[in-house]
Amino acid sequence: MDAQLGSTLISMSNPNFAVGDRVQLTDTKGRLFTVTLAAGKQFHTHRGGIEHDALIGQPEGSVVVSASGTQYLALRPLLADFVLSMPRGAAVIYPKDAAQIVALGDIHPGATVIEAGAGSGALTCSLIRAVGDSGRVISYEVREDHADVARSNVETFFGEHPKNWELIVDDLANHPSDPPQVVADRVILDMLSPWQVLPTVSASLRPGGVLIGYVATTTQLSRLVEAIREFGGYTEPTAWESMIRGWHVVGLAVRPEHRMIGHTAFLVTARRLAPGVTAPARQRRPAKSGDAPELAVTADPAGTSDETAKPKGRRSLP
Repeated sequence: MDAQLGSTLISMSNPNFAVGDRVQLTDTKGRLFTVTLAAGKQFHTHRGGIEHDALIGQPEGSVVVSASGTQYLALRPLLADFVLSMPRGAAVIYPKDAAQIVALGDIHPGATVIEAGAGSGALTCSLIRAVGDSGRVISYEVREDHADVARSNVETFFGEHPKNWELIVDDLANHPSDPPQVVADRVILDMLSPWQVLPTVSASLRPGGVLIGYVATTTQLSRLVEAIREFGGYTEPTAWESMIRGWHVVGLAVRPEHRMIGHTAFLVTARRLAPGVTAPARQRRPAKSGDAPELAVTADPAGTSDETAKPKGRRSLP
């Protein structure tokens, strides 16, 4: 089985549920339960047990009924579903941010990606899929316990240890960089102080490569962006955050959902420049203090009346 396709390839080759498949059960209230099918086993819920054998051999999208008569919709979990329900050692990068990292970071088949840190392996799964068998993902994690969780989650999702993934329990600052043993196309920093490893990752990131930072606070955001500018050798950093607001749509009752996915983190991207190159200075609007001379009111030598000097389109009160 190709590692990067994981459970997707399983579902394409066999649309019916089989022993060993992960199945996501959704009840009538939208609550989710994930089970791994095994012959003769039973999944127990507060609404009665569900026989695994009742699902094995059934097509995806079937409905199974518990012993008490409660209906459950059965589907294979998507990667986003798996991420939101996976065991956690560290906070996960949510699907909305992982999707932007893959898309706006242009993580493509054949790319070599360095990631720090691995956390619980949520983003790692997306990266492994994106680079394909011809690519490579190198994940650094300083904590052994977090690395164990990441390893377990990645192997659970793909069904094996992906051949295109290397997990290193160490600080990224110790990554060989003089000379670099790995030339990376993309570097993703999800760590407390990403600015501290800029010298290391810059030595390994090829010209044109993309540096991506994932930081939670405005203090980290400011410090990382200013550190990239001061370090040099990069394009002007771009920073943003995203929020997702679902909508309730039932007939003509159309309104925003009461809950939304708000701030999770800030994303920062910058492109690596060729050695010795300085990017053209970005033109910025002058600060307010610089505008002051232009906005200052000067005497009217022609003696223009107050009425003619008033801005057009406005009327003063009598």
